[in-house]
Amino acid sequence: MKRLLPLLVLPASATSLFAQDPALPPPDMPQTPTSVLQAMIDAGPVILPLFALSIFSVMLVVVYFLTIRRGTVVSSGYMATADALLRKRDYLGLLAVSNRHSEAIARVVQKVLEFTTKNPGADFQTVREIAETEGTRVASRLNNKVIYLADIGMIAPLLGLLGTVIGIIRSFGALGAQQGTAQYGALSSGISEALINTSAGLAIGIPALMFYAFFRGRAQRLISDLESAVTHVLALLSMQYNKRTRERAPALLEDEF
Repeated sequence: MKRLLPLLVLPASATSLFAQDPALPPPDMPQTPTSVLQAMIDAGPVILPLFALSIFSVMLVVVYFLTIRRGTVVSSGYMATADALLRKRDYLGLLAVSNRHSEAIARVVQKVLEFTTKNPGADFQTVREIAETEGTRVASRLNNKVIYLADIGMIAPLLGLLGTVIGIIRSFGALGAQQGTAQYGALSSGISEALINTSAGLAIGIPALMFYAFFRGRAQRLISDLESAVTHVLALLSMQYNKRTRERAPALLEDEF
């Protein structure tokens, strides 16, 4: 009987060992998130400004596609009208046309013509300075407009890094504050929060920088078109000033004689 007792105990102990399979999760382990939305909700407070930045960056991209294009800076129709009116010396007519157009070149021509009509005795060098100053201001506004995407591209990864640090801090805090299986659940939750914030920051920052590079190149091309259009307008104005000077010269000579 004493020899049979160890044989009966051995199967019972083996059954208990198989019942505690380490591959199976303990009953008190927290369940993993079932959706991406739930994972974002569990990612901590930093995910909120990241979500706001993502919406803002998408809105900027849509607005830039609508506004940073050649039709909003220089249009062939306006340039043809300006060329014809300048050759006729119809400055008031061109001023009225410029007031009705929203292109950047129209704003430059408007400033030049307003100065010319109010100061008919001004020399051409002063008119050129007015045109160059207004053109530089318009070009600066175009360049400063796309810089917001670069700012988002730099801020979003930093916010993601902040969320990563917060998640790691929570993970290490759980190692010392809790015991047993709850410790591993809190540790995995903190690591998940850190990784989600990191990926969210990169997912927002990388496309923002890519679109910034794209729109910056487009803005530079449009600024070159604007400079060419302003040079053309100044060349026509220079012809008109030279012609007016030649017409004044015989009259001045007659007065002297």
